[in-house]
Amino acid sequence: MKKFFCGLLIIALTGCASQIMQGYVGKDITDAVLDYGPPTNVLELPDGRVAFQWNRSSSYTAPTTTNIYGYGNYATATTYGGGTTFYECLYTLFAKPNAQKSYTVVGFKEPTLMCE
Repeated sequence: MKKFFCGLLIIALTGCASQIMQGYVGKDITDAVLDYGPPTNVLELPDGRVAFQWNRSSSYTAPTTTNIYGYGNYATATTYGGGTTFYECLYTLFAKPNAQKSYTVVGFKEPTLMCE
C-alpha cells in the first residue's frame, strides 16, 4: 500500500520542476539567477545558444521499522527500511543573446523524474 501511495505522489509531482522552468522561457536569464543564484556551469553551444546549468544535491533518509516476534523466552527482531539516498539534479536553461547585452531564455532540458 505504501508503494502505491509513493507512486501516486511521484505522478502528482511530475512536471513541477518543468513547469517552473517553463515559466522562465521568454524572460531574461537574470530572473533565474536572482531566484537560484549564479549557475554552476555556463556553456556556449554551437548553434549560438548558451546553456546555463544549476546543480542541486538532495538526500532522503528513510525511517526504519522493527517488528519483534516473541514466544515464551525467545524473540526475533526484523528491521525493515532505513538508509539514506543521495541524488543530484541538474537543471538546464537555454538562452540566446539579446539587445540588452544579456540572454533571453528560449527553452530548457527536462530534468530526470527524480528531480521533478
